[in-house]
This record gives sequence, C-alpha cells and structure tokens, in this order.
Amino acid sequence: MAPPEAEVAAAAGDVEEAAAPLVPGSGARRASAAATPRDVHLLSSAFLFVFLAYHAAQNLQSTVNTDENLGSISLGVLYTSFTAFSAVGSAVVRWMGSRCALVVGTSGYLLFIAANLAPSWYTMVPASLYLGFTASIIWVGQGTYLTSAALSHARENNLPEGPTLGSFNGEFWGMFASTQVIGNLISLALLRNGKDGGSVTGKNVLFAVFLGCMIVGIVLMCLLSKRDEKRDNAPTHSSFGAMLKYIVAPLKDRRMLLTIPLIAYSGLQQAFVWAIFTKSIVTPVLGISGVGGAMAIYGAADVVCSLIAGRLTSGLHSAAFIVSVGAILQAVVLFWLLLFYSSPMSGLLGAAIPLFIGALWGVGDGVLNTQLSALLGLLFEDVKEAAFAQLKVWQSGAIAVIFFLSPNITLQAMLILMTTGLFISFGSFMFLTLVVEKSSTVRP
Repeated sequence: MAPPEAEVAAAAGDVEEAAAPLVPGSGARRASAAATPRDVHLLSSAFLFVFLAYHAAQNLQSTVNTDENLGSISLGVLYTSFTAFSAVGSAVVRWMGSRCALVVGTSGYLLFIAANLAPSWYTMVPASLYLGFTASIIWVGQGTYLTSAALSHARENNLPEGPTLGSFNGEFWGMFASTQVIGNLISLALLRNGKDGGSVTGKNVLFAVFLGCMIVGIVLMCLLSKRDEKRDNAPTHSSFGAMLKYIVAPLKDRRMLLTIPLIAYSGLQQAFVWAIFTKSIVTPVLGISGVGGAMAIYGAADVVCSLIAGRLTSGLHSAAFIVSVGAILQAVVLFWLLLFYSSPMSGLLGAAIPLFIGALWGVGDGVLNTQLSALLGLLFEDVKEAAFAQLKVWQSGAIAVIFFLSPNITLQAMLILMTTGLFISFGSFMFLTLVVEKSSTVRP
C-alpha cells in the first residue's frame, strides 16, 4: 500500500527532480551526470575507512572485552538501540537530507572506537546506545543516497534501472566487504602475538589507528554532492500521524512482508560470524591472534562475491538465482557443522577448516547485501527511505538477538536456529518472486 497521495507526490518529485533526462545546453544536468559516479566512489571510500575500523573492533569484542561478557552485551545493546531508532530513521533522513545524515551518522562510530581505549560499563554501554541511533540514520542515508544516485544516473543516460542499481550496489558492497580484509589485517599485524586480546599497548595503538581512519571517512562524507535536499522550509510530514504512516507504509505491502524473513536472516548470519564463528570456531584452533586472518579471508570472499553479484544483477529473476547460490553454500556450512563438527580438529586440516568456512560464509553475505539493496531499490522506489529503514529495523533486531543469546546457548542450538532461519527466509523469498512475477504479467 502506498503512503498518502501528497507524500507519494513529494517522494516521486524528489526522484524525478534528481533524475530528469539530459537536454542539450543544460549545464546543470551534465554536471549532475558527471557527479554521480564520483559520488558513488566517494561514498564507497568513506564507508571503507569508517567500517574497516568498526568491523575489526566488532570482531574482537567477544574475545577482547570478556569481563562479565562486556563486549557481547555492549553489541547487544548497540543493535537493540539500532532496532528501536531505525523505526524513525527514515523520518530523520528526510528531515536532514541523506548527505547530512551520512556525516552525522559517522560520529557514533567514532565514539564507539574511542570507548574501546578505556572499556568499561560506563564507556561502552553509552557509546553503544548512541551508536545505535547514528547507525540508524547512516544506513537509511546510505540506501537512500545510493539508490537515488543510481536511478538518476540511469535516467540521465537512458540506461535500464535494474542493471544500474545492481552495478552501483556491487561497487559499494564490494568496497564495503573489503573492510573485513583491510581492518582485520591491521588487527592481525598489531595483535599478532596476543593470546588474550593483545597487550594494552597493542590495543591502544590499534584503536588509535582506527580513530584516524574514522576521521578520513568523515572528511570523504563531507565531499559528497547534495541529493534530495531541495525541499521547502515546511515540514515533510504535516503531523506525527502522517510521518508514522510513511514509516509503516512498506509493512502494508505484501512484497515487504515476504522480504522481511530474508532481511532478518541476513542479520542472523552476520551476527553468527561476529559472535559465534570467531569465538567458538576460530579461537579454539587459531587463537585470538588468528581472528583477524580468518575474518580477512571472510571479507575477501565477500568482496569478490559482491562485485560479481552486482554485475550479474538485472532484475528479480537474476536476484533469485544469485540468492539461491548463496543460500545453498551457507546451508552446506550449517549442515556440516551440525553433523560433523563436534570439537576443534588439530593439525593443518584443523587450521584450514575455519578459513574455508569463513570463505564460504563470505560468499553468502556478499550475495545478501547486494541483492537486498538492489531489490528494495527496485520494488520500493517511491518510499525508499522507509524501505531501507525497515531493512535495518529487522536486520539489526536479528543481530541483537544473536548477541544476547550467544553467551547463554550452545553452538549446536545456535546452528539449529540458523538453519531454521535460512529455510524460512529462502522459502519466503522464492514466494516473493512468484508474487512479483504474477503481478507484472497481469498488469495492462
């Protein structure tokens, strides 16, 4: 169901204004077309610097900040906060504009890294709460900005929207996935001799380097061109009720309801790597010093898969095939762990298993990231801010569940939960493809 007519018109007007065809003699339009690929490169690079620091820090939380499970609890608080604030993230982004949301959103990641220099309940928990808020707006801003840039580029250059969205998302998520490679290699180098999270000196140097990366990312965010910010001084929504209707509008659409299980599973499988894979599969074999190397391989597979999947995306049929490949690979990993992995193996084979699992899991993550972003951009163009807010609500909620559960349940129980989630989400997604295909065939 669409939002109120006035808001649909406003949302469509924003896209049309940014995506009007080029006409001879229109210098502004030519500048816009030239700026679009530049903005994608800048956005991807900014996220690279911000998240190479954050992801490496996040991967270490369950093994470094172990006192009373401070690391895992902090991440649980973070993603619970993220879930709550994502419900209003789209309204905040529409009010301040996607570029401003991206800049402000980076501040929470900066504070979280700084809190790790003196980790305690009084620093980590408040930083996690604030990061939950800023993460909600940076990710809605990212989805909105990237989708707008892709659609604008496609229309100004008479290109098909589906492949253009796939290409732009492929570049972004490929660069984003490389954060796992670069950040974890930095972690591996600085903490390579640590068996309990590294010495205090090593940790301080690591997080000082990460703070520098954050600053570079903020500077790159500030260089982005403004998009979707040419609004009247009047509020976008005439009342709180109108704003709420806009936020929940995608939930009245059957296509979103069928997409939500896959969104939730994408969060589950990410948190599984951060909270379970590093602690229960990598650390017993390779030690904490090996977490960086295993996650670097995971990130490398994620990068390659994101780039390839983005290039191959042309519409819903291609997305269904690509998602199927990723789902099968992750199902193989889950079934192998359930049936054959009872305790860590020794020797060369034992050391290779976590690395191989990380590579296969990275392929699945790359598939989900690129296809979900492209899918939401195609299906919910008129309410894209609200659609991407829903993405982060369900994704971050699922992540929070894993972080709160991980200290209290066994590996086998977690694997059963993951396998169940995979089958439900994949079945729902395949039904979505049938619904969309049927609606497109009966349309006049």
